[in-house]
Amino acid sequence: MIRLDIPSLEIFVAAVDEKSLSRAAERENVVTSAASKRVAELERQVGTLLLRRHGRGVEPTPAGAVLYQRAKAILRSLRLAEDAVAAFSPQGVPRIRLAANRSTIIQFLPADIAGFLAGQPGTHIDLLERVSGDIPRLVIEGEADLGIYHATSDSPGVASFPYRTDRVTLVVPRRHRLAGRESVFLEEAIDDDFIGYFPRHSYEAFLDLAQRSLSRPLAVTFQVRDYEARCSMVAEGLGIAMIPEQVAQAHIKSLGLVRLGLEDDWATRQFFVCVRDEASLAAPAAALLAFLSSTGTARPARAGKRR
Repeated sequence: MIRLDIPSLEIFVAAVDEKSLSRAAERENVVTSAASKRVAELERQVGTLLLRRHGRGVEPTPAGAVLYQRAKAILRSLRLAEDAVAAFSPQGVPRIRLAANRSTIIQFLPADIAGFLAGQPGTHIDLLERVSGDIPRLVIEGEADLGIYHATSDSPGVASFPYRTDRVTLVVPRRHRLAGRESVFLEEAIDDDFIGYFPRHSYEAFLDLAQRSLSRPLAVTFQVRDYEARCSMVAEGLGIAMIPEQVAQAHIKSLGLVRLGLEDDWATRQFFVCVRDEASLAAPAAALLAFLSSTGTARPARAGKRR
């Protein structure tokens, strides 16, 4: 009986997908020579040529094309098995790995998770805080069962469902020249110094979007990740800041700040909840997906195309 090892099958499938052994090696995080040896050993084991090498790369032989389809099915079954086992903690309790950005964790998830667990007693949720740009990748790579991210449209490679929206506001000191207004356009504050965000924070791409509507770039004097610290800096007169409405509401009274609505269209942000493959979700994760998507607009976004 031929015994085929999983790493060799993964490299073989990657080589057919990428039409190149070097790109397959890069995808599987091995050197090209190691990938080539894996494929050669696989060919020795099955007793036939699987890849035809040429100047442009590689392509499967007829035997290789058959193995490619079977190997993909094997690897998919293995991933499903790993996901099924990962759905339980070491103590056998149902477990869900949920990745979300900071805004979502602060504004929405405490109440939503409490509501979900009230109907799913005994379920354990591992909540991973990540920046929005990384979350779909974590879901695609199987490091999270579900992800919640902010974007102007749903991300490719995952199936996304509308979750919630929030609105970004402008936080200023009480004696600021705009403090008497209920709402403003961001352009009206363009002469002020701004308290910004660490690079790759989930707001970074949002700020880039916001600045497209301005006559010149914002003057960002500090970059601070923590919302409370940002509000404290505003209170000390170090600048003004854009902060999600519900987050700002928690800090403005104690720090003597004023929250101004932003009239710009981009000030409303859409959050999505995403999965790699809805059909393969374990029951606890599927239940959480249904619960979270029902709190949003209750209509599924289109499934993003896989890359």
